[in-house]
Amino acid sequence: MELTGWVKNYDWGKQGIQSAVAQLAMANDPDFVLNETETYAEMWMGTHFCGVSIVKETGETLDRVLKKDLPYLFKVLSIRKALSIQVHPNKCEAERLHKERPDVYKDDNHKPELSIAITPFLALVGFQPVEDIIDNIDEFQPLTELIGQETVDELHEKRNSETLKNCYEIMMRADDASISKCIKAIAKHNKSELKRNELLDIFNKVNQDFPDDVGVLCLFFLNLVRLQPGQAIYLGANEIHAYLDGECVECMACSDNVIRAGLTPKYKDVEQLISSVIFDGAAADAKLFMPYRIDDTVQVFVPPVDDFAVMHVGIKHSVCSYKLQIQAYGSILLTLAGSRILRLKTDKGVKEITLTRGSIVYIPVEAAPEIEFLQTEDCDEDFTAYIATYNYFRRA
Repeated sequence: MELTGWVKNYDWGKQGIQSAVAQLAMANDPDFVLNETETYAEMWMGTHFCGVSIVKETGETLDRVLKKDLPYLFKVLSIRKALSIQVHPNKCEAERLHKERPDVYKDDNHKPELSIAITPFLALVGFQPVEDIIDNIDEFQPLTELIGQETVDELHEKRNSETLKNCYEIMMRADDASISKCIKAIAKHNKSELKRNELLDIFNKVNQDFPDDVGVLCLFFLNLVRLQPGQAIYLGANEIHAYLDGECVECMACSDNVIRAGLTPKYKDVEQLISSVIFDGAAADAKLFMPYRIDDTVQVFVPPVDDFAVMHVGIKHSVCSYKLQIQAYGSILLTLAGSRILRLKTDKGVKEITLTRGSIVYIPVEAAPEIEFLQTEDCDEDFTAYIATYNYFRRA
C-alpha cells in the first residue's frame, strides 16, 4: 500500500521549500500545496492517532485498514530552531502521567527514539561528564552566582550524579529574573570563553530564538553532538536531549509523550523532568549509535527495545536487482533518493511499485521472506531508502 504522510507545521520547522518535509510531501502527494511562508517541521508515517497515514488507493487511514496500531512511529524532521529541552517517560511513568493529565500526556506508551541524520545535524544529548560540567561552571562565573557557591563547592567535592542533580535542579527552578541576569552576564562578559568552547554561535542563536530561557544555560550541562548524514543517536527513556538544527529520519515507539522544561512555548513540566531525568554523565562521542551491516547494501539500527528497528538501504545505480530478506511484520519504507521498482508479495498476489523520492510504502506481512528492488529504465542515481519495522533483529 502506498501511503501519504501526515505533515506537522510546528513553529520550529524549516520554511517553505527549504524544508525536507515539504520537499518529500510535494513528491509524495500531488494534492499537497506548498506555502513558502509556512513552516514544515515533521512528517508522520504510521498509525498514531495524532497523525495517521492515509492509504493512497482508498483514502482510508492505515489503522483502519490494518485493524490495529503499529508498535512504532516513523518520522522525518526539518529543524530551523531548537526543539524543547525534554525527556520521554518510561512505560510506568507514561501510564501514570496519561491517567493524571491526559490533556498534556496524550497516550500511555513509552517513547524511546532513534534519529538518523540526513543532513548535518546538531543536538544536545545527555549530561556531559561531571568534570566537564565543573569546568564550565568555573569558567562561566555567572552560573556559580545563579546556582550558589555552596552547592557548586559540594559539586567540586563529591563530583557525582547527586551533586550534579542539585546544581541542575537549582538552575532549572530559578526565577525568570535570575535566569535572565545570568544569560545577559555570560553574553556580555564571556564571549571569548564561549568562542573558545565553540559555543558562541549556538549560544547566540538559541538565545535569539528563546530570549532569556533557562534552556540556553543547558548548553553548559549537556553534550553538544554533531552528526553527519547517516550517523545516529538513540534516546532511551529519561535521557535529556534537545534537537537544535538539521534534518533527520526518526523512529520511535508509537507515542507522542514529551516532558518539556525549556526552549518551548508549550507547557513546561520542570518538576516531572527533574524527577524523571537520568543524571549520569558521559562523553559526547559515546552518544553515537552504531548500526551493523548485513552486507554492502543494507545496515540496521537495532535499539535495545522491541518496538522498532530501522534498516538503511543503499543500492548502487549499477546493481540490476537486490533481494532483501525480511520477516513477517508490517514495515514502512521511505525513499529519499533514486528510483527502483519494488517487487513484493501481497494477499492479492505479486505487486510492483515504482519508488522515487518521497515514496512511502507499507510492506505487509505477506511480503516475507523477501522483497526485491529492480532497476528502472532511467536508473542513473544511487537509491536510498529507510525501512521502519518491528525489532525482530533482537531475537537473531
